[in-house]
Parts: sequence; C-alpha cells; structure tokens
Amino acid sequence: MSTTAAVVVYGATGHTGRFVVAELRRRGVATVVSGRDAARLEELAAVWGDVVVRPAAVDDPGALDRALAAAAAVINCAGPFAVTAGPVVEAALRAGIPYLDVAAEIEANASMFADYAEAAGKTQTPVVPAMAFYGGLGDLLVTAAMGDLTAADEVHVAYGLNNWHPTAGTRAAGEVSHRRRAGRRVRFADGALRYHDDEVSHTDWLFPEPLGRRRVIAEFTMADVVTVPSHLAVPEVLTYMTVEAAQDLAEEATPAPEPVDAGGRSDQIFVVDVLVRAGGVERRATARGRDIYAVTAPLVVEAVQRILAGRTRTTGLASAGAMFDAADFLRALAPHVTVELAH
Repeated sequence: MSTTAAVVVYGATGHTGRFVVAELRRRGVATVVSGRDAARLEELAAVWGDVVVRPAAVDDPGALDRALAAAAAVINCAGPFAVTAGPVVEAALRAGIPYLDVAAEIEANASMFADYAEAAGKTQTPVVPAMAFYGGLGDLLVTAAMGDLTAADEVHVAYGLNNWHPTAGTRAAGEVSHRRRAGRRVRFADGALRYHDDEVSHTDWLFPEPLGRRRVIAEFTMADVVTVPSHLAVPEVLTYMTVEAAQDLAEEATPAPEPVDAGGRSDQIFVVDVLVRAGGVERRATARGRDIYAVTAPLVVEAVQRILAGRTRTTGLASAGAMFDAADFLRALAPHVTVELAH
C-alpha cells in the first residue's frame, strides 16, 4: 500500500487506537500504524492486512520523523498524553502535517495550547487536541448550542454513563494527572483553571431518555474546561458525571470494557447533556450513543478528513468547536451519535 496521503495512527495497538484504525479503513483511508511495540503492530497488521507498519518510540525523534514521512496527518491515540503529545506534535510540526489527538488529560491539553499554539500558528499547521468523547464532543455541543452567541455566563456539561469500564490507558492517564495535581481537584471558574481541596459534592441531573434523573458528582472535571474556553468567552465551565460511572472508574477491580457486538463496542450507553446560560437565556444540546471509546473513532476520523478536505474555519491550534462548523460536524456523526439542539 502506498503511504502517500496516508494517515498515521500513533498508539494503534491500544483500545481506542484499534477503533480509529478500523474507522479509517472503513472509510477507505490509507493508514500507517505506529507506536513503540513493533511486535504487536506486526501482529495486528497481519489481521488488518492493508496497513503499513512504522514502529517509533516517543523518545526517538528520528523514528517519529520516519513514521510520519510523506503522510497526510497523524492521529495520536497513545496515552498518557503528558508523555506522548509533545514529541508527536513536534514531529508533526517538523513534517508540516496536521496533528490530532484523543487526550482527555486536562493538564496535557492545557499544555498543548500553551506550548504549541505559536508554532502551529506560524506554520498554519492544523493541530486539534482532545478530538474525542471528552473534550471534543462536549466542545462541539456547546458551540452548536450557543449558535450566534459569542459569550455566555456559564456552561454545564453533564455526562450520563450507565457504567464506565476503564481501559488500562485510562487508568494510566488518570494516575499521571493525579500526580501532576498532587492529588488536588480542579475546576474552571472566573476564567481560569483553579486547583482546590474542596469536598466532593453531589446533585441530581435530569438527563433526557434513556437515563432520566440520575445522581451526579458535581465538578467531576473533564477536558471541556480546556477546549470550551479556548475559543468561547465563558468564565465558568462545570462538568458532571453520573455516580455509578465514577464509582466504576474509582474501583480497581472494575474490568476493562468487553465487546458485545461485531464492531467491538461494549454495552455502555451515554447521554451528554449541555446547558448554556447567557443573559437569562438557556440553550441546550444533547448527544446519545454507545461506548465512549468506540465513538471517539468517528469523531477524530471525521475531523481529520475535514481538515484534509479544507473544511475548516481556522488553522493553527484550535479545539473542535473552533476548527469546524459544530452543528454540521455533529450531524455528520450519525448514526454513531444522535444529537438534539434546542435554542
């Protein structure tokens, strides 16, 4: 297979990486698989049959350059992103190709905006961090809900998951974030990320069907606190998580997700409910679907295809809501995601 105009998936052997490779192949996109485990890459390539293998470790810039040679773009699926995002985006910038990742780590996403916006802007290289269920989907929903508004008083993003069986990558990323915060919690308030030691609080959230009213952890802070205020004038972004999902994540004995269909999806269902308040007006947006890891694949692959087709609203480093026409992008996610907008 020719690697001309191919998309490189770094971290292709991981749980989410395999979904991304499958989605690229389903759409007929030439694919290069990369990561540090050459043997595992070759093993999966023998099954896939139509991918090119280019192993590379994140601490080997030469190998990363070879992995990205003549490629059209790179999607980084390898966490923890505190370790991988910097080296891979730097390789993408050297190659002059778009970089996207699926990072849910708040600090890794904040660092991406702080450290690489200038370089991406100078070269007009598209860089989209957090192009995933956490960070990307919420940002698109908020942006679509706001419509013609350019500012809001507050944004609420409630995650309704009936369960959360975390992958090994999710657990590793969580440990890294916990260490970086020295065990503290984080919120976005008064226009900035703020670390604190306040007690965990709970409230009820009335989700649309099929979840209904659920107990949620308030300020269960996710990547939306980086993506949303990166381009929208919103001083307060609050995110919530259903208690049962948070308990699954916290429990060490919770197993990894198990496939229940031919596509490899688990039985997990999600409802993401967004509420925007601006000057006494409320606007909402809701997304429903199956399996937060699986749905990341159509999100990031749709994004890379839009970038390569020139269907973008800006260039350089930007979140999903700033880079794309949010409402149009959300419509394109059917049938993977069902979206409702209420202005």
